[in-house]
Amino acid sequence: MPLSLHAALVPTWLQILGASRGWLDKAMAHGLGEEELAEARLVEDMFPFAYQVKSLAVHSQGAIEAVRQGVFSPNFAEVLPGTLIELRDRIDGAIAALLRLDENELESFVGRPMRFEIGEKRLDFTAENFLLSFSQPNFHFHASMAYAILRAKGVPVGKLDYLGKLRLAQAV
Repeated sequence: MPLSLHAALVPTWLQILGASRGWLDKAMAHGLGEEELAEARLVEDMFPFAYQVKSLAVHSQGAIEAVRQGVFSPNFAEVLPGTLIELRDRIDGAIAALLRLDENELESFVGRPMRFEIGEKRLDFTAENFLLSFSQPNFHFHASMAYAILRAKGVPVGKLDYLGKLRLAQAV
């Protein structure tokens, strides 16, 4: 049986989004200043923590919305969430949107034209190739960066925190 687009994307997005919510809870308990954390980076030329977390929603929920429209263009002018509560709200919104997503709608995207635009640059995809070769890797990149920033700031998160709730076989 072939793997559906929904099965290839949504469960893992939900797993890591749920895990990231846990990272944010640990960051809140760790007591870092909101502004310090929102602006934290591993190196000076990278986007800050708030952008990394926002990008989890952009490359999951936002990717689905973009496929519906047929075009994805990053919005660098968007105001970043500044507090951990705002970041959690952004993650919660993405989780809720993905839980509402109809599997049949996602499967109906297969073969549709999809375009990525940034400035003058245009990249043409099919919807499934956009989701699987652009949004999914970007989602995991930003999750890794957010997690790494928390580690660098001393927040006590480990690999199991990164993985979140695993989808284990049900006991018989």
